[in-house]
Amino acid sequence: MALIWLNGELRDADSARISVFDHGLTVGDGVFETLKTERGRPFAMTRHLDRLAASAAGLGLPEPDREEVRRAARAVLDAVPLERGRLRITYTSGSAPLGSDRGEEAPTLVVAHAEAKAPPETTAVITVPWTRNERGALTGLKTTSYAENVLALARARQQAASEALFGNNAGQLCEGTGTNVFVVLEGVAHTPPLSSGCLAGVTRALVVEWLGAKETELPMDCLRWADEVFLTSSTRDVQAVRRVDDRELPGAPGPVTAEALRVFRARSAADQDP
Repeated sequence: MALIWLNGELRDADSARISVFDHGLTVGDGVFETLKTERGRPFAMTRHLDRLAASAAGLGLPEPDREEVRRAARAVLDAVPLERGRLRITYTSGSAPLGSDRGEEAPTLVVAHAEAKAPPETTAVITVPWTRNERGALTGLKTTSYAENVLALARARQQAASEALFGNNAGQLCEGTGTNVFVVLEGVAHTPPLSSGCLAGVTRALVVEWLGAKETELPMDCLRWADEVFLTSSTRDVQAVRRVDDRELPGAPGPVTAEALRVFRARSAADQDP
Protein backbone atom coordinates (compact mmCIF):
# COMPACT_ATOMS: atom_id res chain seq x y z
CA MET A 1 0.00 0.00 0.00
CA ALA A 2 1.47 3.37 -1.04
CA LEU A 3 1.64 5.93 1.73
CA ILE A 4 2.14 9.68 1.44
CA TRP A 5 2.47 12.54 3.88
CA LEU A 6 -0.42 14.97 3.63
CA ASN A 7 -0.80 17.93 5.98
CA GLY A 8 0.69 16.42 9.09
CA GLU A 9 0.26 12.67 8.80
CA LEU A 10 0.89 9.57 6.73
CA ARG A 11 -2.10 8.56 4.66
CA ASP A 12 -3.05 5.89 2.17
CA ALA A 13 -2.32 7.44 -1.21
CA ASP A 14 -5.49 5.94 -2.71
CA SER A 15 -7.76 7.65 -0.21
CA ALA A 16 -5.81 10.84 0.59
CA ARG A 17 -7.62 13.94 -0.57
CA ILE A 18 -6.97 17.63 -1.02
CA SER A 19 -9.64 20.19 -1.80
CA VAL A 20 -10.68 20.61 -5.43
CA PHE A 21 -10.27 24.33 -4.69
CA ASP A 22 -6.61 23.98 -3.74
CA HIS A 23 -4.77 26.81 -5.51
CA GLY A 24 -2.03 24.41 -6.55
CA LEU A 25 -4.65 22.57 -8.62
CA THR A 26 -6.73 25.46 -9.91
CA VAL A 27 -3.99 27.94 -10.87
CA GLY A 28 -0.66 26.19 -10.24
CA ASP A 29 0.05 28.33 -7.18
CA GLY A 30 2.66 26.17 -5.52
CA VAL A 31 6.28 25.09 -5.44
CA PHE A 32 7.99 21.73 -5.33
CA GLU A 33 11.23 19.81 -5.09
CA THR A 34 12.26 16.42 -6.44
CA LEU A 35 15.10 14.57 -4.70
CA LYS A 36 16.93 11.43 -5.64
CA THR A 37 16.93 8.75 -2.95
CA GLU A 38 19.21 5.75 -2.65
CA ARG A 39 18.63 3.03 -0.07
CA GLY A 40 16.39 5.31 1.95
CA ARG A 41 18.73 8.31 1.91
CA PRO A 42 17.64 11.53 0.22
CA PHE A 43 20.42 13.31 -1.62
CA ALA A 44 21.25 16.97 -0.89
CA MET A 45 18.23 17.53 1.34
CA THR A 46 19.51 20.81 2.79
CA ARG A 47 20.12 22.31 -0.64
CA HIS A 48 16.67 21.25 -1.80
CA LEU A 49 15.01 22.71 1.28
CA ASP A 50 16.89 25.97 0.73
CA ARG A 51 15.53 26.12 -2.83
CA LEU A 52 12.03 25.16 -1.71
CA ALA A 53 12.08 28.07 0.75
CA ALA A 54 13.45 30.44 -1.90
CA SER A 55 10.75 29.41 -4.38
CA ALA A 56 8.05 29.84 -1.73
CA ALA A 57 9.38 33.29 -0.87
CA GLY A 58 9.41 34.20 -4.54
CA LEU A 59 5.71 33.35 -4.76
CA GLY A 60 4.93 35.17 -1.52
CA LEU A 61 4.04 31.94 0.31
CA PRO A 62 4.76 31.40 4.01
CA GLU A 63 8.13 29.77 4.60
CA PRO A 64 7.76 25.98 4.76
CA ASP A 65 8.47 24.41 8.15
CA ARG A 66 11.73 22.68 7.28
CA GLU A 67 11.63 20.36 10.27
CA GLU A 68 8.14 19.23 9.31
CA VAL A 69 9.32 18.59 5.76
CA ARG A 70 12.24 16.56 7.08
CA ARG A 71 9.92 14.56 9.37
CA ALA A 72 7.54 14.00 6.48
CA ALA A 73 10.36 12.84 4.21
CA ARG A 74 11.68 10.44 6.82
CA ALA A 75 8.23 9.01 7.47
CA VAL A 76 7.58 8.45 3.77
CA LEU A 77 11.02 6.97 3.13
CA ASP A 78 10.55 4.53 6.00
CA ALA A 79 7.04 3.66 4.84
CA VAL A 80 8.03 3.19 1.19
CA PRO A 81 11.56 1.69 1.23
CA LEU A 82 13.17 1.66 -2.21
CA GLU A 83 16.64 0.96 -3.58
CA ARG A 84 16.40 4.06 -5.77
CA GLY A 85 13.53 6.50 -5.64
CA ARG A 86 12.15 9.92 -6.39
CA LEU A 87 11.05 11.95 -3.37
CA ARG A 88 8.58 14.67 -4.31
CA ILE A 89 7.80 17.58 -1.96
CA THR A 90 4.85 19.74 -3.02
CA TYR A 91 3.85 22.91 -1.16
CA THR A 92 0.90 25.01 -2.30
CA SER A 93 -0.95 28.07 -1.02
CA GLY A 94 -3.91 25.90 0.00
CA SER A 95 -7.61 26.23 -0.72
CA ALA A 96 -8.91 29.47 -2.20
CA PRO A 97 -11.94 30.86 -4.04
CA LEU A 98 -12.01 30.25 -7.76
CA GLY A 99 -9.83 32.81 -9.49
CA SER A 100 -6.32 34.09 -8.89
CA ASP A 101 -6.84 35.65 -5.46
CA ARG A 102 -5.54 33.56 -2.58
CA GLY A 103 -7.69 32.45 0.31
CA GLU A 104 -7.09 32.33 4.05
CA GLU A 105 -6.49 28.57 4.37
CA ALA A 106 -3.19 27.07 5.54
CA PRO A 107 -0.73 25.85 2.91
CA THR A 108 -0.91 22.26 1.67
CA LEU A 109 2.12 19.99 2.09
CA VAL A 110 2.37 16.69 0.26
CA VAL A 111 5.43 14.40 0.34
CA ALA A 112 5.50 11.22 -1.74
CA HIS A 113 8.09 8.59 -2.65
CA ALA A 114 8.08 6.50 -5.82
CA GLU A 115 10.47 4.14 -7.54
CA ALA A 116 12.92 5.67 -10.01
CA LYS A 117 15.05 3.75 -12.47
CA ALA A 118 18.68 4.62 -12.97
CA PRO A 119 19.01 6.84 -16.06
CA PRO A 120 20.67 5.47 -19.21
CA GLU A 121 24.25 6.56 -19.85
CA THR A 122 23.32 8.69 -22.88
CA THR A 123 20.21 10.37 -24.24
CA ALA A 124 18.86 12.42 -27.14
CA VAL A 125 17.50 15.96 -26.87
CA ILE A 126 15.72 18.42 -29.12
CA THR A 127 15.45 22.19 -29.15
CA VAL A 128 12.03 23.85 -29.16
CA PRO A 129 10.92 27.20 -30.60
CA TRP A 130 9.41 28.45 -27.35
CA THR A 131 11.51 30.58 -25.03
CA ARG A 132 12.10 31.05 -21.32
CA ASN A 133 11.42 34.53 -20.01
CA GLU A 134 14.56 35.50 -18.13
CA ARG A 135 12.76 38.52 -16.67
CA GLY A 136 9.45 36.91 -15.67
CA ALA A 137 7.84 36.85 -12.24
CA LEU A 138 8.49 33.11 -11.94
CA THR A 139 12.05 33.13 -13.29
CA GLY A 140 14.29 30.96 -11.15
CA LEU A 141 11.40 29.57 -9.09
CA LYS A 142 10.52 25.87 -9.11
CA THR A 143 6.76 26.21 -9.29
CA THR A 144 3.98 23.75 -10.06
CA SER A 145 3.11 25.77 -13.19
CA TYR A 146 4.63 23.17 -15.49
CA ALA A 147 2.30 22.98 -18.51
CA GLU A 148 4.91 24.57 -20.79
CA ASN A 149 7.34 21.81 -19.85
CA VAL A 150 4.70 19.15 -20.45
CA LEU A 151 4.17 20.39 -24.01
CA ALA A 152 7.88 20.60 -24.76
CA LEU A 153 8.58 17.15 -23.32
CA ALA A 154 5.73 15.65 -25.35
CA ARG A 155 7.34 17.07 -28.50
CA ALA A 156 10.67 15.55 -27.47
CA ARG A 157 9.05 12.13 -27.01
CA GLN A 158 7.58 12.38 -30.50
CA GLN A 159 11.13 12.79 -31.82
CA ALA A 160 12.60 9.87 -29.84
CA ALA A 161 14.25 12.20 -27.33
CA SER A 162 14.01 12.41 -23.56
CA GLU A 163 14.43 16.16 -23.11
CA ALA A 164 13.70 19.49 -24.78
CA LEU A 165 16.02 22.48 -24.51
CA PHE A 166 14.86 26.11 -24.38
CA GLY A 167 16.56 29.32 -25.31
CA ASN A 168 15.61 32.57 -23.61
CA ASN A 169 14.21 35.80 -25.04
CA ALA A 170 17.75 37.03 -25.76
CA GLY A 171 18.46 34.02 -27.97
CA GLN A 172 20.79 32.41 -25.43
CA LEU A 173 20.83 28.79 -24.33
CA CYS A 174 18.85 28.42 -21.10
CA GLU A 175 17.76 24.99 -19.82
CA GLY A 176 15.68 21.86 -20.35
CA THR A 177 12.20 21.07 -19.09
CA GLY A 178 13.65 19.47 -15.97
CA THR A 179 17.39 19.71 -16.48
CA ASN A 180 20.30 22.09 -16.71
CA VAL A 181 22.52 21.85 -19.77
CA PHE A 182 26.31 21.94 -20.11
CA VAL A 183 28.35 22.23 -23.29
CA VAL A 184 32.04 21.41 -23.64
CA LEU A 185 34.10 23.85 -25.69
CA GLU A 186 37.83 23.27 -26.15
CA GLY A 187 37.91 20.89 -23.20
CA VAL A 188 36.07 23.16 -20.75
CA ALA A 189 32.50 22.62 -19.51
CA HIS A 190 30.22 25.66 -19.66
CA THR A 191 26.65 26.13 -18.44
CA PRO A 192 24.29 29.12 -18.78
CA PRO A 193 24.38 31.53 -15.81
CA LEU A 194 21.33 31.97 -13.61
CA SER A 195 20.77 35.33 -15.29
CA SER A 196 19.77 33.37 -18.41
CA GLY A 197 16.54 32.44 -16.63
CA CYS A 198 17.48 28.84 -15.87
CA LEU A 199 16.60 27.14 -12.62
CA ALA A 200 19.32 27.00 -9.98
CA GLY A 201 19.65 23.23 -10.23
CA VAL A 202 21.12 21.43 -7.24
CA THR A 203 23.13 19.00 -9.38
CA ARG A 204 24.14 21.91 -11.63
CA ALA A 205 25.58 23.78 -8.65
CA LEU A 206 27.53 20.75 -7.48
CA VAL A 207 28.99 20.11 -10.94
CA VAL A 208 30.04 23.76 -11.21
CA GLU A 209 31.65 23.52 -7.77
CA TRP A 210 33.22 20.10 -8.04
CA LEU A 211 34.25 20.11 -11.71
CA GLY A 212 35.13 23.79 -12.01
CA ALA A 213 32.66 24.30 -14.86
CA LYS A 214 32.20 27.87 -16.10
CA GLU A 215 28.98 29.87 -16.06
CA THR A 216 28.88 31.45 -19.51
CA GLU A 217 26.32 33.18 -21.71
CA LEU A 218 25.99 30.85 -24.68
CA PRO A 219 24.22 31.29 -28.02
CA MET A 220 21.69 28.60 -28.91
CA ASP A 221 23.75 27.54 -31.90
CA CYS A 222 26.59 26.42 -29.62
CA LEU A 223 24.71 23.11 -29.56
CA ARG A 224 25.66 22.69 -33.22
CA TRP A 225 29.40 22.85 -32.66
CA ALA A 226 30.03 21.92 -29.02
CA ASP A 227 32.44 19.02 -28.56
CA GLU A 228 30.21 17.47 -25.89
CA VAL A 229 26.82 18.18 -24.35
CA PHE A 230 25.49 16.83 -21.08
CA LEU A 231 22.49 17.29 -18.81
CA THR A 232 22.25 17.46 -15.05
CA SER A 233 19.30 16.98 -12.72
CA SER A 234 18.43 15.33 -9.43
CA THR A 235 17.13 12.21 -11.16
CA ARG A 236 19.60 12.06 -14.08
CA ASP A 237 22.77 13.01 -12.16
CA VAL A 238 25.15 13.70 -15.09
CA GLN A 239 23.91 12.34 -18.40
CA ALA A 240 25.70 12.52 -21.75
CA VAL A 241 23.83 13.70 -24.84
CA ARG A 242 24.39 11.60 -27.95
CA ARG A 243 22.07 13.58 -30.26
CA VAL A 244 20.84 17.18 -30.42
CA ASP A 245 18.03 17.53 -32.96
CA ASP A 246 19.58 15.96 -36.09
CA ARG A 247 23.18 16.31 -34.96
CA GLU A 248 24.88 13.15 -33.71
CA LEU A 249 27.64 13.36 -31.10
CA PRO A 250 29.60 10.15 -31.64
CA GLY A 251 31.54 8.77 -28.74
CA ALA A 252 29.25 10.17 -26.04
CA PRO A 253 30.03 10.36 -23.22
CA GLY A 254 33.14 12.32 -24.14
CA PRO A 255 36.09 12.70 -21.76
CA VAL A 256 34.86 15.83 -19.95
CA THR A 257 31.37 14.40 -19.46
CA ALA A 258 32.81 11.11 -18.22
CA GLU A 259 34.99 12.98 -15.74
CA ALA A 260 32.02 15.05 -14.56
CA LEU A 261 30.06 11.87 -13.90
CA ARG A 262 32.98 10.20 -12.16
CA VAL A 263 33.57 13.19 -9.88
CA PHE A 264 29.88 13.59 -9.15
CA ARG A 265 29.44 9.95 -8.21
CA ALA A 266 32.52 9.93 -6.00
CA ARG A 267 31.77 13.20 -4.21
CA SER A 268 28.05 12.59 -3.75
CA ALA A 269 28.64 9.09 -2.37
CA ALA A 270 31.09 10.47 0.17
CA ASP A 271 28.92 13.36 1.33
CA GLN A 272 25.78 12.59 3.29
CA ASP A 273 24.11 15.97 2.73
CA PRO A 274 26.12 18.12 0.32
